Amino acid sequence: MVGLDLSGTQLVVLSACETGLGEIQPGEGILGLRRAFWIAGARTLVMTLWSIPDLQTTMLMEDFYRLHLKRRRGRGAAAALREAQLSALDRQRAEGNVRPIAWAGFVTAGDWR
Repeated sequence: MVGLDLSGTQLVVLSACETGLGEIQPGEGILGLRRAFWIAGARTLVMTLWSIPDLQTTMLMEDFYRLHLKRRRGRGAAAALREAQLSALDRQRAEGNVRPIAWAGFVTAGDWR
């Protein structure tokens, strides 16, 4: 990632497992992908805090992209992710099997707009 120029990049999605985690280094803070992308210039990141099953990740990401791209003028990544997570919760409630582990591990960091 050293030397990578992502200035002007509005959104980076890291949907692989545990991409939002990092190592705590005394005097440095948390080192990981999140920090590397910020240093490279990415404004907003979507990441995961734990392992999420592939099917649920696919469904959530489809909803997220649809909502984010559809409402880009008025909604940011954080709002689109929240709405996609609420849709996942509604689907699980309808199935009678609420499992937040399948969608709640996704977070946004950076520009909230």
